[in-house]
Amino acid sequence: MSHQAAIQHLSAADPLLGDLIARGRAIEPRPHEDLYLALLRAIVSQQISTKAAAAIWKRFQALFPPEGYPEPREVLALSEDELRAAGLSRQKAGYLKAIAEYNERGLLDYEHLTSLSEEAFTQHLTAIRGVGRWTAQMLQMFALDQPDVFSEGDLGVQNAMRRLYALEETGRALQKRMLLIAENWRPYRTLACKYLWQSLDQGTQIPPTV
Repeated sequence: MSHQAAIQHLSAADPLLGDLIARGRAIEPRPHEDLYLALLRAIVSQQISTKAAAAIWKRFQALFPPEGYPEPREVLALSEDELRAAGLSRQKAGYLKAIAEYNERGLLDYEHLTSLSEEAFTQHLTAIRGVGRWTAQMLQMFALDQPDVFSEGDLGVQNAMRRLYALEETGRALQKRMLLIAENWRPYRTLACKYLWQSLDQGTQIPPTV
């Protein structure tokens, strides 16, 4: 089904979401094959604002002149102090090295990972220290552009759905309600999430590849 057909499906299934989409900017699919780079960016952006993540990513890239690409061997060769000077926490510095090591071992092969089920993909990535379910979902949504991923645990999605549907629940009750609402969006929950993120005010945590 085409991108426009997906928007029509979401709009017909959920008029509130349809109105949000109509008022937003068009979001086109932009998958890319560099899962390693996408995974590094996802780790950098964890639990901080979009603006802060962009600044730290820029400083991180500056460690790899002239083109700014963090080749795995170069990442592994950096000291913790060098990574922390770029604005990374000690914990995140360790996570980036773990990702680089995983890639060096050939475990981030695009063709293989795109053939996995959602659950198998998540299990494969969460074997990397520091990579959780949220990070795996962000890669599925943005690096792979898989159409039907929903991240009920994402703070941005929660805030946008609270606003759009006037939800008052919190915690597990909120996530359960979100999952029920999102059932109507299948099989295009990824696109719905992207429009929800877009609806948020600037500065709210949004995945860096939006």
